[in-house]
Amino acid sequence: MREFVFALEYEPGCNRVADTLADHPDARIRSLSLHATAERLWRVDHATGTPDALEDIEDAFLTSDYYADCLATDDCGATQTTQVLDRTDDTLVLYSDWERTPTCASVPHIARDHLGDGVLFETRHERRHYTWRIVHSGEGDTAAFFDALEAALGDRARMEMLRTATTETEARTGDANSGANGLAPEQEAALRAAVEHGYYESPRAVDVSELADHLDVPRSTLTYRLRRAEEHLAKQHVASEQLVDGPSTSL
Repeated sequence: MREFVFALEYEPGCNRVADTLADHPDARIRSLSLHATAERLWRVDHATGTPDALEDIEDAFLTSDYYADCLATDDCGATQTTQVLDRTDDTLVLYSDWERTPTCASVPHIARDHLGDGVLFETRHERRHYTWRIVHSGEGDTAAFFDALEAALGDRARMEMLRTATTETEARTGDANSGANGLAPEQEAALRAAVEHGYYESPRAVDVSELADHLDVPRSTLTYRLRRAEEHLAKQHVASEQLVDGPSTSL
């Protein structure tokens, strides 16, 4: 099996959900289930955030021209049904059923075209960053997939590769596209710069905005890279401890 993880960073005005999450930086959306056939796509998403954030997220899903990951630049004429499955003060669960047209394109459908059937998808959406994790048999044409995806995205989003792996072990320890600690080069560079410039000192010598200016990257991009790097290293540390000590006991 082969796995790769990449992020799409949408430009303002190019994706209603991304715009909504940019207005609510603490809100998150992650997929609970995502399935695609040649003609359709079904997904269930779990959103967290403040009541105001969830209201805006629900509105973006229900009232905008948001066709479950469709990348068409013009009105594609797709048919989508979205339902609220569950809601609390800080969570929202949404079901989307999307029937594509000949002009529609999406990450799952492009993946089916170039990576074959049986592809698994997992997504996470925060601010303008839309992260995709794809697991496939390894027999498809990955280069053709990314070429087709970049062509479909045009100038509406920037793509950043975060990780690739061919085995479970490589997914934990890194591969040819990652450093020895398993971080993507952009994440490792961001983390090194943060340490060298005193971002992790107490008190901090620089804040995120100052560090972003120094690195000449958008603040949101740097924040995203640091958060993903911190998450990866934390999970890697816990996993290594469990391998040595065995599973933790219940509290």
